[in-house]
Amino acid sequence: MRWTAAVGVLVLALVTGCGGASEAPSGGPGNTEVATGGRLFSTADEATAALGADVGPGVFPRTVTHARGTTRLERKPERVVVLDTGEIDAALALGTVPVGTASPNGTIPSYLQPQLADSTNIGSLDGLRLEAIAALQPDLILGSQLRVDDLYDELSAIAPTVLSIRPGYPWKENLLLAGAALGEETRATELLNDYQRRADAIRAGLTDPPTISLLRFMPERIRLYGNLSMIGVVLRDVGLPRPPNQDIEELAVEISPERISEADADWVFYSSYGPQENTAEGSVVGGELWNRLPAVQRGTALPVDDEVWFLGLGPTGAGLVLEDLQEILG
Repeated sequence: MRWTAAVGVLVLALVTGCGGASEAPSGGPGNTEVATGGRLFSTADEATAALGADVGPGVFPRTVTHARGTTRLERKPERVVVLDTGEIDAALALGTVPVGTASPNGTIPSYLQPQLADSTNIGSLDGLRLEAIAALQPDLILGSQLRVDDLYDELSAIAPTVLSIRPGYPWKENLLLAGAALGEETRATELLNDYQRRADAIRAGLTDPPTISLLRFMPERIRLYGNLSMIGVVLRDVGLPRPPNQDIEELAVEISPERISEADADWVFYSSYGPQENTAEGSVVGGELWNRLPAVQRGTALPVDDEVWFLGLGPTGAGLVLEDLQEILG
């Protein structure tokens, strides 16, 4: 089938999600029900696990069941456009260099960029240009309901489109779904098995696992991340416990600078989303309340790479977090 579209420039308001300042796609093309606090947020991993292809690994033609129904793929995709950082990470890990990429804020995590030298960055989802996607002549588009649900019909008119439910904590299930779309199910399973072997090895070396606090400074807010985040899943897989206020089945809770004592744990890992000067990190980390934290006094409050720990949302990012944990906790 020939996929075409006559489309114009659409300026769309979609605020950033699991790695950005907000998840609520107010007035934008995303789906509020799968955003944090939405009716379908907490079941996204179970729901995604039920999706996939109707034939065996690598077999085409195939029909892929995904978040918006079913999509027929007559042959293995070769020209793939990817509309989120988690899917970019997954596609690259599965051996596919996208011909085009977009992300919520228009930037791609730096750890992925070396592999994207031959890929066209089509910018931010805050103004997704459908005609730019069509010009790349893709034979598959990968994205998520959280970001582009309302654009599904327009995207499907350009090329077969497969949407996950949301990025973030269902990253393993999303990898398997991307594998189903690309005909790389076997590779996806191998990646997850390798990841788990590495996580198990770190767990085996921890005789007395320390509690871990995840603190993230964002424009106009400070978050403590819970279990329903990608990094929360990684910590769980390694067997690292969380302080009670973060051992929650939520993406995150918010605190004020005056409540920074709530971030304390055996280890505190912290970062800023975007330029540090746009967040409260400088004033908090340089303040008296911060210096009173037992973790700070012990030297176990450490900065981490925000792009890896909170933005990548895929198997390569998860593997880099394991490397950091191994180096720090050894």
